[in-house]
Amino acid sequence: MLTQIRKLITSRDATEPRSTANGAPSVSFVVIVYDMPQQAENTLYSLSAEFQQGVRESYYEVIVVENESENNLNPAFIAGLPDNFSYHLRAEREPTPVHAINHGVGISLGEYVCVMIDGARMVTPGLVKNILRGHRVDDRAVVTVPGYHIGEQVQQEAVDDGYGTEQDQALIASIDWQTNGYELFNIACFSGSCDDGLFRPGSESNCISVPRAIWASLGGLDTRFNLRGGGLVNLDLYRRVLEYPGVVHVSLLGEGTFHQFHNGVTTGGEEKEVRAALIEEMNIQYESIRGQVYERPQTTPVFLGEIPVQVLTFVHSSAEPLLGTSPPVKYSPPVPIMSAKSSVS
Repeated sequence: MLTQIRKLITSRDATEPRSTANGAPSVSFVVIVYDMPQQAENTLYSLSAEFQQGVRESYYEVIVVENESENNLNPAFIAGLPDNFSYHLRAEREPTPVHAINHGVGISLGEYVCVMIDGARMVTPGLVKNILRGHRVDDRAVVTVPGYHIGEQVQQEAVDDGYGTEQDQALIASIDWQTNGYELFNIACFSGSCDDGLFRPGSESNCISVPRAIWASLGGLDTRFNLRGGGLVNLDLYRRVLEYPGVVHVSLLGEGTFHQFHNGVTTGGEEKEVRAALIEEMNIQYESIRGQVYERPQTTPVFLGEIPVQVLTFVHSSAEPLLGTSPPVKYSPPVPIMSAKSSVS
């Protein structure tokens, strides 16, 4: 319902992000890579200060944790990473990214930790800036970013129609994304986690930034999620942090993460029956760990950021079902736009 849309904050209302008083970065991005060098190179470039708008390298760090495979990142690429990036290669014994994420957070320095469980997800140019601003809304703000897939349909379905890495990378090459990253919206669709649109609850975020104190209180990621790809561990994190007492959910309406096709657990080229069986196993494991089936957390997010013209199609498609409900949505007085400055101590 429209009543779930609580506040809209423009980036102009938020104070300029800075590094912490002791010189440490404000936020640490922990990016997990496994068997995806081409896609990870795109992702990591999209996180660089060269691509990101309105931030300096000193404001944030990017910790790249790669679980070793036969297809690791190129050493020459690693050597050219920006100064605020660090690279860590691990020999992982289990088929899960959980340990890599917990390790990355453990060696990070930021006041906030932003988990990107899938290194194949490119991001838009205002993402870092607005994550930093989002945390200034409230001491317990958790900032999430909507998810998209490259292509006209979710890759779990597209792969059955012959879609693969070649078609995916050709689509990316067809736009000048390195000059204007918001062009990614023009070659993408909502991911399954956002299939109900921007204004209804999602099931996860592949870029979720959490105050370090909350991360520590939750004990990090639960290592019992030991299935291939981590099972539903990212959904579990999403629900646990958004249901944490006192959390304010900040959603970056005009930013996105864009999944590139690779040999993913649920989006790769395996047969449909194999993927379905794995997803069923993931659901069973989640229920055995949490004692219930997974349900999307019900939040009333604060929406923050500029709205680039390229995202308007997604805003419209998200709002249309709500505006078209019958009977009409009950009118309620508009909520004043809140200035982030008023919440900064």
